[in-house]
Amino acid sequence: MRQKRIRGERTTLLDVAKKAGVSAITVSRALREPHRVSEELRERILRIVNETGYVPDYAARALASHHNGIVCALIPEVSSLAVLNIIHGIEARLQDTDLRIQYANAWHDPEKEKRQLELFLSQQPAGILVAGGQNQQVIVDLVLGAKCPVVHMIDINLTALGAVVGSDHCQAAKVATRHLLDCGYRRVAILGAGVDLRVQRRLEGYRVTLEDAGLYDPDLVVMLPEPTSVPLGCRMLRDIVEHHPDVDAVFCLNDDLALGAFFECQRLGLSVPEDFGICGYNDINFAACAEPPLTTVRIPRYEMGYRATDVLVRQLNGEKSPNTAIDLGFELKVRGTTRSRGS
Repeated sequence: MRQKRIRGERTTLLDVAKKAGVSAITVSRALREPHRVSEELRERILRIVNETGYVPDYAARALASHHNGIVCALIPEVSSLAVLNIIHGIEARLQDTDLRIQYANAWHDPEKEKRQLELFLSQQPAGILVAGGQNQQVIVDLVLGAKCPVVHMIDINLTALGAVVGSDHCQAAKVATRHLLDCGYRRVAILGAGVDLRVQRRLEGYRVTLEDAGLYDPDLVVMLPEPTSVPLGCRMLRDIVEHHPDVDAVFCLNDDLALGAFFECQRLGLSVPEDFGICGYNDINFAACAEPPLTTVRIPRYEMGYRATDVLVRQLNGEKSPNTAIDLGFELKVRGTTRSRGS
């Protein structure tokens, strides 16, 4: 049972240390690096922490260590399944450290991005992770004078400051679009939502590939500045087919859009992949479980979050920033929503 304390009186690290009969350094080590103390001692300290209601003073830590112990992550859309994979990677890398994580959702809005970054920088963070980005120059300008490590998770060919971890989204889109053409589809539309810089790079890869084939039609480009979702994919597919009934394939810039497009094809009586091809992007976990399984581009999102956070943690531990692009690559996963080549 927790001991009652006078209102306003704060239990200190030293209070816990005295009750445990150890030094304050040992208590700190048990809380921050539990593997470095014995199990018996760790349990005794944790029991006293619980009884006294001790809460670490992060403000004091910030004064002592020049940062507040928080890694700030700027995320374009927390509800996105692809972004959730990045978040899982971030948290997996931080779980054995004493760092905490704070997320901010920018909703693909450059003004929100700017305000959130300004807020992050004012809080003396341990480091900042930037996923996506609507206005890369604004981001670069803001973090130019940052006193903490900043790691970007974005297209490796876009200008950034410091370390960049990601994939070449333009090249990935070229490979996906070329696959659809190789399968014999000729009127290939593109469906995208939440139009950030990575989506724009995918659109560029699509456009260049179809222009080279003499098949690009700007009327088949459908990009909406709203959160990506399965229902949105349904609506976008129905709209593009109603306005362009000769469309025979879609390249969807997120797998949830692709799944929605597949559902709508079923409602419209379009046979996938014989009459209509669908390619997604990201390879979310449901992609391989659909029937037929979804052809898509696998981007290693979990690895992206983990590696970016690892770079940041290593810098906090004194290692020099690589200041280079770490290319995690991509893989076209050919499955059942596109025809066999040449068929």
